[in-house]
Amino acid sequence: MFMGEFQHSIDDKGRLTIPAKFRELLGASFVITRGLDQCLFVYPMNEWSILEQKLKSLPLMKSDARAFTRFFFSGATECEWDKQGRVNLPGNLRGYAGLEKECVVIGVSNRVEIWSKDTWEAYFQQSEGTFNEIAEKLVDFNFEL
Repeated sequence: MFMGEFQHSIDDKGRLTIPAKFRELLGASFVITRGLDQCLFVYPMNEWSILEQKLKSLPLMKSDARAFTRFFFSGATECEWDKQGRVNLPGNLRGYAGLEKECVVIGVSNRVEIWSKDTWEAYFQQSEGTFNEIAEKLVDFNFEL
């Protein structure tokens, strides 16, 4: 399981060091794609396969399903680590997430998310105020903390 929050920097060549405990769980090969809320999602291959099967099962005749599937797959790229434990983030994905230098790498259960530091701080500040409201709504899904 991925959890925690880490501050990192992207170098001039677009490479990012990922925390060692995340690298171990991601394995030698993994997938990075556009995420929601203007971040990047990083999946180990086994989790990517599960997500791929779920996306394949969406009805092709529904435009929302096609759009969402395109969004995920068109931005996806299979990546590997360099010898220093860094990943080269493709320019299109860095642009999507607004990643320039300072970023935040967080663990979210079955995936890693990569955020620009400014976007993460704004998102966190906004979400922090509504955390209790969100928690109350989760009860509708038979979820309790």
